[in-house]
Amino acid sequence: MKNGKTMSSLLLLVMVALLTACSTADAGNSPDQVYTVNIAYGNQPGEPVDQMARKWKELAEERSNGRLNIRLYPSSQLGSEADVVEQALFGSNVIIFTGYDFLMNFVPDLGVMTAPYLVDDVEDLFYLTTTDWFKSLEDDLRQEGLEIVTTNTLYGERHLMTTKEVLTPEDLKGLKIRVPNNQMYIHTFSVLGASPTPLPLSDMYASLQQGVIDGAENPLPVLSGSKTHEVAKFLALTGHTKIISPWVTGNEFMDSLPADLRDILQTTGDEAGEFEKTIVAEEEEKVLEDFASQGIKINEIDVEPFKERAQEIFNRIPEWSPDLQETIQELLDNRD
Repeated sequence: MKNGKTMSSLLLLVMVALLTACSTADAGNSPDQVYTVNIAYGNQPGEPVDQMARKWKELAEERSNGRLNIRLYPSSQLGSEADVVEQALFGSNVIIFTGYDFLMNFVPDLGVMTAPYLVDDVEDLFYLTTTDWFKSLEDDLRQEGLEIVTTNTLYGERHLMTTKEVLTPEDLKGLKIRVPNNQMYIHTFSVLGASPTPLPLSDMYASLQQGVIDGAENPLPVLSGSKTHEVAKFLALTGHTKIISPWVTGNEFMDSLPADLRDILQTTGDEAGEFEKTIVAEEEEKVLEDFASQGIKINEIDVEPFKERAQEIFNRIPEWSPDLQETIQELLDNRD
């Protein structure tokens, strides 16, 4: 086991060295120096996140007059989310699309951004990222070696697709629902009444076919892209989580960039996020139309009973600040 871990660390170091080689090769003080930035994400080509990344590349390279060379790595080409974050912590010139549910491993309170039914409007989530409360969490994250480059990315509203009809929380009892392998989603579907079953997204389709799971949850474009509707014919528009997602990098790499290029990366990332929001809305509408035409039973449900159960999430995660729910509510109540 020890030899295996040693080999894994060596492989990681080799990958970091290869990724940064093209940047360090041009090292120097020249104002014309080109900096290569690798942008990594798990989504497939053509999905809204991929389209955002392509827009980001276009804007950043143009705005920097070619001093930024953006390389895109969709489909987890550089490794899993955890692997790429580790590369960033080792100093690699990489920016990763991740989630606040993942970042709570470093700063627990960040995970509340993906709590079920936290807000009624996704714009409230974007507002929270502008508050002093959030900025203090960003400072805590920097202490852990990571920096958020942009918060302005809409991933979408997550819904539930199952092999049996779900209209109420009681209908979830005994159903095995595929969730990402992190404590936020496991706790979420536990409090909602289901049996959360962590699985890689790539295993979801076969698991539904084989009856290993009874359903899955994700934004509509992801449910469509993973072909969940081919094996699960009931869609409940639970809207249990509205997801905005950050792109992060390591402090070491971000600090190595000239100040003007850091600013360009951040501002163009925000602009690309605005571009992507329109795409998400269009994709969601299109997927609903496609599902209806293919005979999927689409149910607009009463979400209030689900919201009531979801409140229990604040009692399930002891790592959170004891007044976290009150803090969030106060911030939203005082929004201008």
